[in-house]
Amino acid sequence: MTESILGRDLAATPTGFRAMMRGFPTGVAVVAACDHTGQPRGMTCSSVCSVALDPPTLLVCLRSGSPTLAAVTDRGLFTVNLLHERAQSTAESFASGQPDRFDRTDWEAGAAGPRLLADSHAVADCRVADTRGIGDHVVVFGEVEHVTWDEDCHPLLYGLRRYGRWGDSR
Repeated sequence: MTESILGRDLAATPTGFRAMMRGFPTGVAVVAACDHTGQPRGMTCSSVCSVALDPPTLLVCLRSGSPTLAAVTDRGLFTVNLLHERAQSTAESFASGQPDRFDRTDWEAGAAGPRLLADSHAVADCRVADTRGIGDHVVVFGEVEHVTWDEDCHPLLYGLRRYGRWGDSR
C-alpha cells in the first residue's frame, strides 16, 4: 500500500472498489416486481440514478441471477420505492434475502409492481426500456410512467456501512 495525497491507494479489486464506494452515501430503494406467477419479488438497492427527463428514465443495478431481476425482465415492469428515513427495518429486511420479506411489510399491488407506500417517500412505476449486463449485475433502464411522492418525508440514506437520516440543514 502506498501513501497518496488522499491517504491510501488500493488496487482496483472488489475490496478496493467497495472501500471507495462505501464512502459515497446514497438513498435507499426497494426495487420490486411480480414474477410470472404473481409472486412479489424485491430487493434493497442503492444503485439508482436518474438518466433522462424526456422521456423520464432512471436506472437500477440488480444482481445477475436474482429472483427480482428475473421478475423485472420477465414482466417488463417494476417499481422503485425510495425509502423514507423511518424505513431502516424495511431496507434491512429486503437486503436479507429472507423469503417472507413481503409478509413483514405493508405493500399494495400497483400497475407496475409492489408499492411500499407506508415506507417510501416516493414511488416510481416503471416500464423496462433497456438492459445491459455489466460484470455480476444488470443495469435496468426504466421509463417512469407514474410517480407518487410525499414531500413531507425525508429519504433514508446509506453510507459507511450504516443507515442515516438527512442532516438538520434541511
